[in-house]
Amino acid sequence: MEEVTIYTDGACSGNPGPGGWGAILMYKGNKKEISGAKADTTNNIMELTAVIEALKLLKFPCKVNVYSDSAYVVNAFIQKWIVGWQKNNWKTADKSDVKNKELWQELLQLTQTHEVKFIKVKGHADNEFNNRCDELARNAILSL
Repeated sequence: MEEVTIYTDGACSGNPGPGGWGAILMYKGNKKEISGAKADTTNNIMELTAVIEALKLLKFPCKVNVYSDSAYVVNAFIQKWIVGWQKNNWKTADKSDVKNKELWQELLQLTQTHEVKFIKVKGHADNEFNNRCDELARNAILSL
């Protein structure tokens, strides 16, 4: 199975407010940068969108390492929150609706096509790819 490395980040100017996302896909020495923006959104929606849009670009099932500074995205998989949400009909432990359910469902679908491992990175630190994704996301906001 082919291996792909993906770095993602989301940003929001105000929360909610104008937001952007950025991702870098790395495959066999090639690097592709993608980004987008939305006028009225949240940071968490942008974090999820970055991962979704990156995975949607993959043309066949791959082994994927997704690096994100979003505890929201990473912990949903590592700590298996998403498993509990599905069992509880998309309700949280306190019985409230899971926020951004449609995005979580789309991401879940994509993780069933690919073998995805989520890895948490420290945001705004010395990781050049995470910093570049942050720059892509912030630049996307400016394009609105």
